[in-house]
Amino acid sequence: MAVPIVDELEALRVPLTAHCYRMLGSAADTDDAVQEAMLRAFRHRERYDPDRGALPPWVFRIATTVCLDLLRAARRRALCVDLGPAAVPGAEIGVPLPADRFVEPMPDARLVAAVDPAEATTQRETVRLAFVAALQHLPPRQRATLILRDVLAFSAAETAEVLGTTTASVTSALQRARETLDRHRPAPGDPFDAADPEQRHLLARYVDAFEAHDVARLTDLLAEDARTSMPPFAWWLEGGATIAGLIGLGGCEGARLAPTVISGHPGFGQYRPDGQGLLRPFALVLVEPRGGRVAHTTTFLGTADRFGEFGLPAVLDADSRPATDESPAPRT
Repeated sequence: MAVPIVDELEALRVPLTAHCYRMLGSAADTDDAVQEAMLRAFRHRERYDPDRGALPPWVFRIATTVCLDLLRAARRRALCVDLGPAAVPGAEIGVPLPADRFVEPMPDARLVAAVDPAEATTQRETVRLAFVAALQHLPPRQRATLILRDVLAFSAAETAEVLGTTTASVTSALQRARETLDRHRPAPGDPFDAADPEQRHLLARYVDAFEAHDVARLTDLLAEDARTSMPPFAWWLEGGATIAGLIGLGGCEGARLAPTVISGHPGFGQYRPDGQGLLRPFALVLVEPRGGRVAHTTTFLGTADRFGEFGLPAVLDADSRPATDESPAPRT
């Protein structure tokens, strides 16, 4: 019995979400693009000819077209570190920039479909925040070409069909895209593995040191060249000791960190006390380990209303803390 097209489309939701996120770098735009692509595919299902090939290339053609339409008037999204030099310690953080200047976080569960741990690790590498930001340096059609060929492993012929062009154009666009990406490719980090005891231990130690405002322990855990940023501000800071000192100054007394997974990285929901015995969502925090230390943290201000998307509770009791063993296991 043939599988209904509705079920086939729903089975593609996670891969489509990852594809649109790589293209757009925006959480809301990704949701809109996926929904529009699935609606178009269902409305025009009579155009799908099973004899011409599998369903995915046809659906990805629709999704890519939707993304390219959204990108016509869009500006390039970036990371804070792409917008200027590191701030001088003690300098004002400035004014917030429009949300469309930054690559936004996405829940891991909506981007990674693999059950096999090795395959899941590979998929997470293609939705890493820094990798998605690097893709934004590519013109939209080159971006689509590179993602279809190098990430989704479409053939040149399939990619040409998706983009409505020739295989020769695909080959040329791919070469240019690879050259540009090589100039902006992010430094490799430690692949996220929720079962890795060393990584779990590192994250647990970071949580303990952060919540205790322990400058000495934070300095030991942060890489010497660590960076921290807080979109929607362009401000960012460099230097493990400098960052540890900033955290140690206070401003988030009583804060707690609850584990989750953000755009292929370990992360946390940061909660702050409300003065009534409860801890309320404050911001999502993405953590990038490298070489057994924390190399970069990104605190996404203004994301308190998104905690539910990341499997995080709406409130914590100030006298309790998220269930952990020696180290927190991020929610996937």
